[in-house]
Amino acid sequence: MARIPAAAICNKNGSRKRKRTQPIETTDIPPRPEQAEDAGSGERSNGHDVQSTTPPPSTAAGTSSIPTKTQDGGRKARRRTAKATTPSGNDNGRPPLLQRNSSTNLVTTDIPWPEHFTRLAHTHRALNLVFTFCCTRKHLATTFDNIKTAVESHIKRELTVDDVAQIKALVPRAVNFAYVDEAMLQVHVLGHPDGAKNRRAREFEIVDAQEQQQPAPGGGVGRCGRELLLFEFIDGDLKRQVPHAKTGEPTNPTRRLRDEDLKMPVYSQKQMTKLINKRNVKFTSAVNAFLNQCATDDVDPVKQIQEAQESFRPAPTTESRATTPGPAAPSRALLPATIPTERKSIAEIIEEIKATEWYTGQIVPDGHRVFEPQAAVYGELKFALSQNLVNALYHTRRIRQFYSHQAEAINNLHDGHHVIVSTSTSSGKSLIYQIPVLHELERDRSTRAIYIFPTKALAQDQRRSLKELLGYMDGLEAIIVDTFDGDTPMADRNLIRDEGRIIFTNPDMLHIAILPQERRWRTFLQNLKYVVVDELHVYNGLFGSHVAFIMRRLRRICAAVGNRHVQFISCSATVANPEEHMRTIFGVDSVRLTDVDGSPSGRKEFVCWNTPFKDAADPTSGRGDGLAEAARLFSQLVLRGVRVIAFCRVRKQCELVVSAVKAELARLERSAVAGRVMGYRGGYTAADRRQIEREMFEGKLLGIVATNALELGVDIGSLDAVLTVGFPYTIANLRQQSGRAGRRNRDSLSVLVGDGFATDQHYMEHPDELFSQGHGALQVDLQNMLVLEGHVQCAAFEMPIRPAADAAYFGPQLAAIAAERMVPDGTGFYHCHDRFRPQPWRFVAIRDTEDGHLAVIDTSHGRHTVLEEVEPSRAPFTLYDGAIFLHQGQRYLVKAFAPERRLAMVERVRVDWTTQARDFTDIDPIETEAIRRLAHSPSRAFFGPVRVRAVLFGYFKIDGRGRILDAVTVDDQTPLDILTKGMWLDVPRHALDLLLARRLNVAAAIHAAEHAVLSLMPHFVVSMPGDVRTECKVPVKELAARPTQRKRPARLIFYDAKGGAAGCGVAAKAFDFVDSLLGRAADRVAACACEHACLECVASERCRYANVVVSKAGALVVLCALLGRPIDVDALPWGDEELVPAGIETVVLAEEVRPRAGRRVVVRGLDGDGDGDGPGVVVVKREEVERDEEEGAEHRAERGPSPANAPSPLDGNPHEHEHEHQLEHDNAEAEVEGDMEVEVVEVAIADEAA
Repeated sequence: MARIPAAAICNKNGSRKRKRTQPIETTDIPPRPEQAEDAGSGERSNGHDVQSTTPPPSTAAGTSSIPTKTQDGGRKARRRTAKATTPSGNDNGRPPLLQRNSSTNLVTTDIPWPEHFTRLAHTHRALNLVFTFCCTRKHLATTFDNIKTAVESHIKRELTVDDVAQIKALVPRAVNFAYVDEAMLQVHVLGHPDGAKNRRAREFEIVDAQEQQQPAPGGGVGRCGRELLLFEFIDGDLKRQVPHAKTGEPTNPTRRLRDEDLKMPVYSQKQMTKLINKRNVKFTSAVNAFLNQCATDDVDPVKQIQEAQESFRPAPTTESRATTPGPAAPSRALLPATIPTERKSIAEIIEEIKATEWYTGQIVPDGHRVFEPQAAVYGELKFALSQNLVNALYHTRRIRQFYSHQAEAINNLHDGHHVIVSTSTSSGKSLIYQIPVLHELERDRSTRAIYIFPTKALAQDQRRSLKELLGYMDGLEAIIVDTFDGDTPMADRNLIRDEGRIIFTNPDMLHIAILPQERRWRTFLQNLKYVVVDELHVYNGLFGSHVAFIMRRLRRICAAVGNRHVQFISCSATVANPEEHMRTIFGVDSVRLTDVDGSPSGRKEFVCWNTPFKDAADPTSGRGDGLAEAARLFSQLVLRGVRVIAFCRVRKQCELVVSAVKAELARLERSAVAGRVMGYRGGYTAADRRQIEREMFEGKLLGIVATNALELGVDIGSLDAVLTVGFPYTIANLRQQSGRAGRRNRDSLSVLVGDGFATDQHYMEHPDELFSQGHGALQVDLQNMLVLEGHVQCAAFEMPIRPAADAAYFGPQLAAIAAERMVPDGTGFYHCHDRFRPQPWRFVAIRDTEDGHLAVIDTSHGRHTVLEEVEPSRAPFTLYDGAIFLHQGQRYLVKAFAPERRLAMVERVRVDWTTQARDFTDIDPIETEAIRRLAHSPSRAFFGPVRVRAVLFGYFKIDGRGRILDAVTVDDQTPLDILTKGMWLDVPRHALDLLLARRLNVAAAIHAAEHAVLSLMPHFVVSMPGDVRTECKVPVKELAARPTQRKRPARLIFYDAKGGAAGCGVAAKAFDFVDSLLGRAADRVAACACEHACLECVASERCRYANVVVSKAGALVVLCALLGRPIDVDALPWGDEELVPAGIETVVLAEEVRPRAGRRVVVRGLDGDGDGDGPGVVVVKREEVERDEEEGAEHRAERGPSPANAPSPLDGNPHEHEHEHQLEHDNAEAEVEGDMEVEVVEVAIADEAA
């Protein structure tokens, strides 16, 4: 095969230096024509015959059966291949102009190629060659002017726009040929000294509305709007390579990009030649298909392609497209000219989208389900409503009768029961608690009610709805109905407390503002009749435990002031145990469940939409951008009159989707619609959120892109479609989000857009699991001692505790807590301990919230307005100097970050790239507070304070296609430390030796074992996913082939993600079950039939790095070694695993973390001699500590430094366990001790820390 001597790399085989002391200078100049000419001559000598190609043997015509799961009773999905009359798979009966194929489905022809197409093929090969060469220069934009000279040196004639337009007409999905703003191509930032690594810097283009409208000489727009004609192949990218340390030849990268010098990437001739040839074959196939189609239609192919080029000829945005001759582009042909006021049915819209040019079979087999409409079932009330209330219901909502579930629940409330309603989303549950409250207010104007919602948005929504009803009720129009939350002005709070009849609040305000001020709220609490807790399914796991004790504190105070007749009303999504959950949350018995839904529902379609490969028929091209795919689908729906909400997993994804939607609308020449699409997420100011909710409710917005902030039942008007961008961690979340569509009983659509993550692809391959899995059960742990004591101290501050009477609210542990941790007064009452005063609620964080937010201030053109607020823990990783901050899809450059002043200055810029923080996180124990000996094993588990240290050291600049443009180092690398509690287990030395001997990746083994244990934790401890976390392994570090300075100890570690320095108690309870946890995890891994990893063994849905660094075989070795079980060595793989090869290990033998001097330590699983299973005493003396340290130092000195190319994982890390960072917290006496019967011993260590 011919080589490419000058296209991108040096073809010498001599050795090269490993590292450059200075980065290579780069300049934005086009490639020299002679370079590309030399490369082209070699490429042409190996060119493909343009007359015909032979299809591969694997290609088969007809229909192929795709095996799917059939246990749901559905028919097997079948995939249709392209027909001769409809090459693109369109169902409209009209053959498209062009037939699209890929190298995996080659098309042949017997028709001689006209000379015109031979010249086009020659031009395509030249463009292909020059563009591939330019891709090795990341900072060289492939504009038409930049590449024109080099291409013309190949084809020996002038390159015209028409030539490229005709090539795009033949392979439209492989080529991008369009005008872009010049500012979008700029990368460097002015302000860094000498640019990045002494390279030339260029200034940002700042958005200026006046300059943007000024015409530039010769047409176009002004300085901030100059457009350039950009050419790109978009069907695949070169993968970054580096010179081999010995041979100098390009090879796959073996170290983290952040550790490399900022120098020009290197690419192998083999990789470049393969990509060039693949594109040439695709083009040849496309020409053959085009000639075949023209012969069938009996038309002149040359004339036909010249007419087709008009649809693909680029034009600046300042020129009118209306004057462009020729047919409309396929992606715009089926779109309505204006957004219809009455949309078509969802089924028709889906068929229209499937007929578009960009649809390539994204709906997966068996991934399209239809749920038929359901008629309403009505019921009758046992009592009569007033005419005022009947009129209000009719005038506001046109209600003449109640659905069966509404009538049943209201009747139960009228009979004096507590009520839980568990029906589908948008079934009218809010009327169930509004009717009884209004009915009681008509009878007794002194009645009070509290509506408790988990979010402020829900409270605002229900307040608006209730005030609308009150407006039609004579005598009740003027009563005070208002919200009482963190946004309520201080001046209004007294009036709301004293005169309000219905208040809308959240559990946080009840905890910190209402219950602690019982005297001020006494009148309100004495007259409290109804307590409404909506969205009860949200109060699950740790958050549910906190809310359960808050409700018990409320019941206790109401009883103390003489009110024992409070009724509780709750509404929940469909769950497995709603009645049991309500009893647990409120501590009441007389509960009536209503779970038969009588509301009507429209026809609902659910679609699993998988992001296609860059070349839809070529999996080797790599999967495309899931966010861009969601944006395309979002735009297609909006332009057809479908009101859409898209849910994203994280905030940044939300902003990127908003930006992508606006870009897609601009591409479709519907930029005016972009203003009717907004983002909605945490961080926005309260005023902005209320405005977005109002505009969506009033129909001014057509689409909204949100995080789970709108997952709950906020009424934002009628929604026709829900797009879930990426699997939202649990099936329950997916069902909750899907329920947001069809809230007005019309037909609706729900789409799960699969991303490239393993979890997403799992459900794309097995969509039936989304529908066949049952509803999950809710769990609340009332035995969590850390949570229980905090609320008991708060309750004692509100009103002294009397253990005998108050055990009904707080359980049998109350007497022990009062005796050991509270202050008695000698009369049988116990008071809050002094260490919790003067504000005990501050020591009990009921959810993971932060204070002291930083303001993001927009300084563009001297505006100085607050865009949003950012949490302190998030700010260092989003607001660093030089970062691109995203807000409503717009890009802002962070000009100044001042955390001490709690603000960041940003300025809007015009760039087509974003930044991604480069950081690492280490999770390390600080000291040991408790030890548990594992049964039948010499290994031990430890519990104590843990430090989570995150360090930001730079950032990447990422273009719109996910490619890294640049790597920048930041000056301020101050670590962010978070203290919490956790448990850990040190991997035994013999397990590490065995992993090394069998060439298994140690980091992958530890990571997989952590996943296996973490996935089982909810089976032993009441918790939610995310309550406990572990240290995930980063692929670019763990799969490196060169030594790294950042060694991690061989340790399984699990820590509380919530609760602050004291933790939340979940890890402490898991510590009590560590034997069972490890045993169950080992059994599960051993029994799993998968080959590498799956969600049933060592893969995790919440893994930050997509489960890349996991070794199932290694995990079993680690778990068995910890448990003392025999290891089947013969069953282990020998040599490197295919997915996680064992390179240079990044793991060292863990050193035991010692207790601090004078600390009380819990020892479990030891007898007096240290050999049994009972409790015992461990005495650690000062001389023993010193001897251990001396022996460790001698051992390291004798061993000496390891060779650079073969470090041992048993080497110590001198930077581990820096004991000077010791945890000091106010409630040290409230340490988690787990089993109260376990003996507590004193560790005899000298004054100073061991």
